[in-house]
Amino acid sequence: MARKTENTGFVCINCGADVPPIASGTIRNHCPGCLCSLHVDMDIGDRLCDCRGLMRPRAIEYHSQKGWQIFHRCVACGFERKNMTADDDNLDEILKIMRNSAF
Repeated sequence: MARKTENTGFVCINCGADVPPIASGTIRNHCPGCLCSLHVDMDIGDRLCDCRGLMRPRAIEYHSQKGWQIFHRCVACGFERKNMTADDDNLDEILKIMRNSAF
C-alpha cells in the first residue's frame, strides 16, 4: 500500500473528531484528541484486519530509538500494539494515561 493511501484523515469513532492526515509524512494511526485507534492492521500499515475494534490507549512507554509510544489494546479482541506518538497529540491525554497506567 502506498504511504499516501495509508496516511489519510478519518472521523474518530470514539470522540467524533475530524482527524486530518498527519503532516510529518508518517502514517496517522490514532486520534490526536482522545488517542484512540482502530484495529485495522494485521501487520503495521497493511489495513487487512477484519476486527475493526476500538483500540483504547492503556499506557505510554518510552523506547530509546522510537521515542514515546502509546500502548493500545483492542476492546473487541484484546489485541495489543504500540504506536508512536505524534507531534499534535493531546498532551493532557498523554499525561492522564501516564498517571493512570496499569503497568
